[in-house]
Amino acid sequence: MFEKLRIKEHMEVADCNGQHVGTVDEIDDNRIKLTRTDSSDGAHHYIALEQVEKIDDNRVYLKQGTPIPMGAGTN
Repeated sequence: MFEKLRIKEHMEVADCNGQHVGTVDEIDDNRIKLTRTDSSDGAHHYIALEQVEKIDDNRVYLKQGTPIPMGAGTN
């Protein structure tokens, strides 16, 4: 299990295959808030911390099958 305190602003968020999903804006309760500049619709998107598989280097990897919010990671 990872420590949520290890997730920092500007870290990359990737799916289980290493594909870019977004960039951490902040931790909001038990969710990762992604930056708006990384989304196609200009809105913040959120991913539950329970969907994090691991943290490696400066990248957060999501568990396989994690639903990617619409508009996230498409810019």
